[in-house]
Amino acid sequence: MKNIPERTRNRRPIRPDTKRKLLDSAETLFAARGYHVTSLRAVTRTAKANLAAVHYHFGSKQALLEAVIARRLAPLNAERQLRLAALPDAAEVSSILRAFVEPTLALRDSGPGARHFLTLVGRAMVEPDESVRSVFLAQMQGLLEQLYARLSGTLSQLSSQEVFWRLFFALGTMAHTLRMADKFRQHPPGVATDLVTEELVDMLTRFITAGMEQPPADCQLCAAAGDNR
Repeated sequence: MKNIPERTRNRRPIRPDTKRKLLDSAETLFAARGYHVTSLRAVTRTAKANLAAVHYHFGSKQALLEAVIARRLAPLNAERQLRLAALPDAAEVSSILRAFVEPTLALRDSGPGARHFLTLVGRAMVEPDESVRSVFLAQMQGLLEQLYARLSGTLSQLSSQEVFWRLFFALGTMAHTLRMADKFRQHPPGVATDLVTEELVDMLTRFITAGMEQPPADCQLCAAAGDNR
């Protein structure tokens, strides 16, 4: 039997799940407390790791944040891009929006970690600090450009500005749904708030499709003027 060097025998075995635990811990704490408030020591304490592990796997807190976002956003974006690419050139607005909305809302059901991720993104969209928002939007840019191009081609009767702002409103509606759909504290009697994802997808898609397909504002003014004659 070969002699094993002393230094090799005493070396701690590499734990392959350390990186995942650091990502899980950072995702949970960034979502609950915010990115800047959360220290790396808090992340490593929750993950039962040390600071050296963060620097070994990621290099910095900023790089850790980027990895937290990319872990769930990259496969989600890939799924949405595949669905958009599979649509025919003459696809309806509702089909284009559903290709984006459906996998997004389905993420809610993929586990507790996904809920933390959605909370983190929700915080990023409303907090004044740009740190998380800039990382998220940088990783979303290519997909959003693709979505905008598909909608612009289908809604050729609208100006570029009109399509942009309508899409902006639609994305805001979806983001609010992701953050708040399971957090109702008050609602009218008889209104169900525990909808399954498929119901939310259908309702949200119909709602934002109606907004995207409205006639241009000047056409609506013309129609109103005609009714008053």
